[in-house]
Amino acid sequence: MITYTKTLEVRWADLDPNFHVLHSKYYDFGAYSRMSFLAENGLTAAWMGEHHIGPIAFREAAEFKKEILFGDRVTVDLQVSKLNKNMSRWTIVHHLYKNESQLAAIITIDGAWLDTLNRKLAVPPQMLQQIFKEAPQTPDFIWID
Repeated sequence: MITYTKTLEVRWADLDPNFHVLHSKYYDFGAYSRMSFLAENGLTAAWMGEHHIGPIAFREAAEFKKEILFGDRVTVDLQVSKLNKNMSRWTIVHHLYKNESQLAAIITIDGAWLDTLNRKLAVPPQMLQQIFKEAPQTPDFIWID
């Protein structure tokens, strides 16, 4: 897979008192992109529930570049920048563009897979591993130990 993007519209409820998108909504846009990517590749919430696996976040950071306003269209990409060999830990980068061309923010999230029954980190099932192997990657993608 070369690219993955999701496009969404800014809602009135996404705004802060300065009439631009509330900082926490940028993170929500990244989460929406990640969950859409998984679901569109067969890893729905129902599938994760059946297999007792779910994503967890260790760290999430944002670099804000341009404000996003009501009426702007936001395009969010998804690129894997780091994976360990068994796919249990990962880093994903999202670029948020406003109106298709202006870079508005970069969201970086470090995460892992959780066994939801035992509440411990887990190696994901083979299907999930394959999807991450085929996911779009950053130009500086690396394998980690």
